[in-house]
This record gives sequence, structure tokens and C-alpha cells, in this order.
Amino acid sequence: MEFSAVERGGSLPAETSCPVLTPCTSIDAPTAISRVTNGTEKQDWARGWAALKKFTERELHARVPYAHKEGAYPLGQWVAEQRRAYGARQMTGLRAQRLEKLGMVWSLADERFQENLEAAKAYYDQHWTLCAPRSATMLDRPVGQWLSNLRRPGALAERPEWEAALKAVDEDWNPSWPAEWQRHYAALRELVADEEGQAEVLPGFTVHGMDIGKWLAKQRTPAVWQALTEGQRERLEQLGITPPAPPAEPETPAKPSTTPLSAFERGIAALAQYKTRTGTVTVPRGHVETLPDGTQVKLGVFLSNSKSRRGKLTTDKLAALAGLGLEWAAAEGAA
Repeated sequence: MEFSAVERGGSLPAETSCPVLTPCTSIDAPTAISRVTNGTEKQDWARGWAALKKFTERELHARVPYAHKEGAYPLGQWVAEQRRAYGARQMTGLRAQRLEKLGMVWSLADERFQENLEAAKAYYDQHWTLCAPRSATMLDRPVGQWLSNLRRPGALAERPEWEAALKAVDEDWNPSWPAEWQRHYAALRELVADEEGQAEVLPGFTVHGMDIGKWLAKQRTPAVWQALTEGQRERLEQLGITPPAPPAEPETPAKPSTTPLSAFERGIAALAQYKTRTGTVTVPRGHVETLPDGTQVKLGVFLSNSKSRRGKLTTDKLAALAGLGLEWAAAEGAA
């Protein structure tokens, strides 16, 4: 009896091979097992993707807890396996793209960052800054401590994309000046957002528990203003805040002449002082007038001698005496 090639364990010519596995197809055992295994793996992956899609449509994110099951399907374990395969570069680009469209985050650290970033955004919406105090919380997350940790030197050296994400929320999330100053500034910015010109914020006006009026008054003092960095002053000036004008320097009084007065000049000064005090230029002959510098002038004798010698007085001296109200000096000057 003759046996066919198939019955003898042989294979049909290529052109007679069937395109699917049928009794008429002859393949080696390893190839058959590989095809079956590959098909099963694709079906398992498709089931996992469908379960994740259902989860994301309901929860609006792809952060699946490890122990979570979608129905009876262990979705959390499947997602963890996808992260492992992606990290080991054992995943095709097409599968990675399909998962990313569902919101897949490959790194657990990135996933936690995104969760905390959402809390930070919510904090910024309320406080206008990411310079939160360490005790601050938002969306049940310790956002203040988290941001404080990220502001440590070198904390984001290997995560430039994280720093870019934080700057997109608040350009001054990590200022070179104290975070406390930035919190007060942000509160002031919120307070005067709708004001035109320089707003008047008096001490005692509080925002988020901070006395912004008192803080602002301190910033505007000349010493504190000069101690601020250029960036701090620029931000205050953008709000219309400027330091008060420096007080005008007091005029320096003219130094009294150090040239000694002549006897006549002392007499004129004594007569002017006497007239201001008494309202008259009639002086008793024995009267002595004391000038501010302590000089004593025998004013009565000075006037008597001046009158008796009026013919010898110069025009300037006669004019000085006449200017104080001495009629005889005026008459002599007119002669």
C-alpha cells in the first residue's frame, strides 16, 4: 500500500499549503505551539486593555491599585505587568501608544507627582502661589511638605520635566527670596488685583491670616526697600507699590559771620534789639543792652555820642540810624 506525503509525515509543496491550521496543513510542533501561544497572549492583552478602558471611563484616570480587580479580572496586576514590560523595553510601540491614550503613566514616581501636582494646582487657585507653608494640605495631600521637599537644592536635578510643570503653574514656585515673603506678596497681589493705581492697604488688613497692611508698610520703609532684591522690587512695582519719597534734607542755616562787629555795628544791633522789645528808640543814657552773644553795649551812650557827632558820620551810618526811626539821623542824611 502506498502512503501520501502527509501520511508519511512530510509536507505539501508551498503552493498547496493551507493559509490556516487545518488537517491538510503540516507544520512542525514548535511553530504550532508558538502560534497558539502568541494568539493566546494577544487575546489576554486585549482583555486587559478592554478592562483598563472600562476603568478609565469610569474613574477618569488610569491609576489602578495593584490589588484592584475589574469584575473578576486582576486589572491591577495586569497594569503592573505592562509597566514592567515597558521599562524592560519588551513592549511594542503600538501597545504603548494605545495605553497612553487611556492615560497610562509608566513611572510610579511620575504618577505620584501628577497626583500631587493636581493638589498643588488646587492650592494655587485659592492662594495665588505655590509657596505654601509646610503644614498646608489640599485634596487630602500634604502639598506644603511636598513642595518644600522639591525646593531643596538639587531635588529636581534629574527631573527637568517636573520643574517645568511646576513653573507652568507658578513661575515663582521656588523663588530666590524667602517663601514667606512670596506668600505675603501673593496675598497682596490677590487683594489689589482689581484696583487701579497704588492701593491703600492699611495695617490690620489680613488675607489668609496674614497682616498684609503691616507687611506692606514694612516693605515701603527705605531701609527694607533697599534690602530687597531687584526681583522683589520689580514685583511690588508691578502692583503700583513704590517706596515713599525720601524726606527733604533740612536747609543748612547760614553760618554766622566770624568777622568781629565794629563798635558802630554793635550799637545798631543793640538798638534794633531794643526797639523790637520795647517798640521805641528812646533809650535812657545809662541803659546797657546785652546782645545774644553776651556782648554788652552801652546803648544810651552810643546814641548820645552818635547824635553829637552826626556831622562826621558817613551816609551809610546815617541811613542805618534813620532806618531804625531816629529823626535826627534822617534829617542829617537829607541835608
